[in-house]
Amino acid sequence: MAVVNSGMSISDALPTPAEPMTFLVDGAMTGQFEGRDHGGTVSVILVSTDQPGAGPALHQHPYDETFVVHGGEAEFTVAGRVLVVRSGQVVVVPPMTPHKFTNIGTARLVMTNIHANDHFITEWL
Repeated sequence: MAVVNSGMSISDALPTPAEPMTFLVDGAMTGQFEGRDHGGTVSVILVSTDQPGAGPALHQHPYDETFVVHGGEAEFTVAGRVLVVRSGQVVVVPPMTPHKFTNIGTARLVMTNIHANDHFITEWL
């Protein structure tokens, strides 16, 4: 664990990644990466869309997925239960639980989807 001493910035104490990654499309961060390609144990999808109704079809994974909503509003269906999720909220979907989300707000939906696996495994239902 890195320790930050006075006179050091936090970035001085953090390890430098071999290949820093940034995804920028139309002025908004978006994209995905698999952790195994970068020595990581999780995989991430960065979502940024203002398209009403945008979102994946019903699916499940053999690991949990955590959704961190940074902006906008989405309707999640998790194991048949419908939830409206807004900016600042987090949804955790357990392994092998059918789920999907749809952009329902008038603002841009911005979220980070964290897959608890070093690569994506998706079963479309």
